[in-house]
Amino acid sequence: MILLWIFAGITLFGITGYMLQMIAVRSYMDTPNSGEGMRFPRSFPPVSILKPLKGLDDGLFDNLASFCNLDYPQYQLIFALQNQNDPAYKVVQKIKEKYPSKDITIVIEHCDEGLNPKVNNLIPAYKRAKHELILISDSNVRVEKDYLTDISQHMDDPSVGLVSNMIKGVSGRSLGAFMENLHLNSFIVGSVCFLDKYLKLPCVIGKSMLMRKNDLEAIGGFRGVKDFLAEDYIIGERIHKLGKRVVLSNHLINNVNEYWGVKRFINRHTRWGKLRWQIGGAKYISELAGNAVFISLMPMALTPASRLSVLLAATAVSVKIAHDYYIGKKLRTDMNPLLYLLSPVKDLIIGFVWFVPLLSNTVAWRGNRYIIGKDSVLSPMPETGMWVFKHKVFSAIRAKLA
Repeated sequence: MILLWIFAGITLFGITGYMLQMIAVRSYMDTPNSGEGMRFPRSFPPVSILKPLKGLDDGLFDNLASFCNLDYPQYQLIFALQNQNDPAYKVVQKIKEKYPSKDITIVIEHCDEGLNPKVNNLIPAYKRAKHELILISDSNVRVEKDYLTDISQHMDDPSVGLVSNMIKGVSGRSLGAFMENLHLNSFIVGSVCFLDKYLKLPCVIGKSMLMRKNDLEAIGGFRGVKDFLAEDYIIGERIHKLGKRVVLSNHLINNVNEYWGVKRFINRHTRWGKLRWQIGGAKYISELAGNAVFISLMPMALTPASRLSVLLAATAVSVKIAHDYYIGKKLRTDMNPLLYLLSPVKDLIIGFVWFVPLLSNTVAWRGNRYIIGKDSVLSPMPETGMWVFKHKVFSAIRAKLA
């Protein structure tokens, strides 16, 4: 019985977190983003948009095309690839042909200066950037016409050093994609809004980052983050340390995830979990404590089921479904309401994934394996020695459990 009450207390902590996330998301979504009432006169400085590309993301052509239809006076699009054999190259060629009036540059340059492959794309792209404002945008992002107009307004304030965006997952057509979008539209967006509103902690997600060249260069440029897995977080941290504000825009951008398998979903969040463990340390424990669904099911897993333990789990599951549905409605997602019944299943999976970073500090990313250290700094995986032995052991265990 004592064990049940301990888990009940932790579950209540998680449910309280859900409520605070809902309030935080609502406060951002209910705030006008038109820029009315801002203390600074509106200006529309030209922007260079850097798009690092690797492979064919879901809906890639439409994602890139959305950036060619922005309602903004002057901007440059830079598509960066490592080589012409990348299948994304044909897509960007079609984009350039369809929009001949747009200022589009295709950069094909092999760069291996760092261990982060995204930054290796950004380094040569940055050389071709013509404008003072730099926007980094991922290839799986799709935006509305007023996107750049809305987020650039914050840069009229000289105290602002970086603008990032709230994101929502859209277009799911498979089980893994549904789970990914549910997680983006609950834990991710809820955590980002919670940290920004209540703790005043900037939490930058690299899907969309707008900054000035001089601020970026003051923190060492892209070369200064070339060996970090969480280059977006590090950039936000360093700009914040310059004394500049890091702003979370409530202009929603779409993260397109259509055909994901469950394995891809698990791999993605295993990697992200390792990243947050290395950055947050003991703070990472709050993620498990905040997973009320997972915690509420523990009494039934560890002790014989009782009415109280079933009631505890049923309450947490019901609250989480309602939480995710509410936030989904506020974000105006395209998800079928019945799919929110998958939320508890997704949270249960995330609960088990939470433990992986405690056992392994290696990540596989785009065909390479790295050791991830403090603050997400990467180092190459040795070909021999204890690291390889541990990797083989854990790989064998995973294969047996698969």
